Amino acid sequence: MRVISLVPSLTEAVAVSAPGALVGATEWCSHPEDLDDLGVVRVGGTKNPDVRRIIALGPDLVIANEEENRAPDLAALRAAGIQVLVTEVRDLPGAFRELTRVLAACGAGRPGWLADAERAWGQLPLPDARLKAVVPIWRRPWMVLGRDTFAGDLLRRLGVDNAYATHAERYPRVPVEELRAANPDVVILPDEPYRFTPEDGPEAFTAPTALTSGRHLTWYGPSLGEAPTVLTAALRAARR
Repeated sequence: MRVISLVPSLTEAVAVSAPGALVGATEWCSHPEDLDDLGVVRVGGTKNPDVRRIIALGPDLVIANEEENRAPDLAALRAAGIQVLVTEVRDLPGAFRELTRVLAACGAGRPGWLADAERAWGQLPLPDARLKAVVPIWRRPWMVLGRDTFAGDLLRRLGVDNAYATHAERYPRVPVEELRAANPDVVILPDEPYRFTPEDGPEAFTAPTALTSGRHLTWYGPSLGEAPTVLTAALRAARR
């Protein structure tokens, strides 16, 4: 198989589970960290892939996501005779289903890391108390997690209720004054897609802030196995 992935988390899943199959990935695909050393060709961004370069690589399969990639780019690939597998992930069970489907399409067996991740999330202890959170994902303008998101489902399973889980939009723009007025127990600041840091983000809020790994909050791949531990540690650190 010759596979190109336009989804960072699926790039990692394929690279780890089907060694040698991955021939192309986006500039945003950062894991595994040795992708370039493995000869994986960069094919542009998730929103602006180089369609000509992808076609020239002659892949058997291009992996995409309905949220991360643009329909016109995928249509152009299909028009060139390339098989495109489009994933849709809105919650944890959906992530496990789609990962199984993707890896099977790449000719990989069921990897051990996927079974480990299912066990990790299936054995979560009951939270001591539920927390209300605001989860910004962008600044200038401020955007937050809204309804029906994968990251929101992960947090819910860890005892965190998203203050905007019933919003009409999945990623609403909300003025920071309104975010403060939501009176959250904690503000969760991941380092992607916007790179929140100790110096950029926490100063906008009076509530405790949890700086955490965006890879563990928003990616569905090998990082899922350690995500409960990583996210729980970030939440505990914020509440101290």
